Amino acid sequence: MKKIFLYISAFGLIISAAYAQQNFKTYTSNQASMTYHLVHPLHKIEATSNNVQYKVEMDPASHAIKSVSGTVDVTTFSSGNSNRDSHAMEVIDALDYPDASFTSDSVVSKGGSGDSLWVKGKMTFHGVTKNVTIPVETKWTQNRLDVSGSFDVTLTEFNIERPSLLMIPVEDKLSFDFSASFSF
Repeated sequence: MKKIFLYISAFGLIISAAYAQQNFKTYTSNQASMTYHLVHPLHKIEATSNNVQYKVEMDPASHAIKSVSGTVDVTTFSSGNSNRDSHAMEVIDALDYPDASFTSDSVVSKGGSGDSLWVKGKMTFHGVTKNVTIPVETKWTQNRLDVSGSFDVTLTEFNIERPSLLMIPVEDKLSFDFSASFSF
């Protein structure tokens, strides 16, 4: 029994030492974007913001990611139609809630390759905070990390009344695509 305890203790110390030797630093994205997609039976709406700030706490040498966060000023999304964008800002109360943000609680591999991750955390949008899980794809190069992914939420879970056109509301699903690059 003592041998088993010693082996387990030694294994725990080895894992702890390996984790402690990692050199985690926080990096801010130097290229980033986020696009939302909203569907109405008569047309699809897509708007993009390039004014997104993503941060990642990582160790580039070991390709380990400890945490991620992101913030976007919702007034910076553009669909190419200023009237539609103004109405969208009214619907989400952009004056009262100008930012949407995400902060991770955990970052885990989807299994197999370390290139596919599940990032779990809290998203705050329209003054409401919800737990979300976001699938993220990573691509490591010698001096850069590129990340991308897509996820869905619903307007109603964030207390947003679905806008209507010709008395027909948009779908409740709001989809997001994102990408970011981090140089190190």
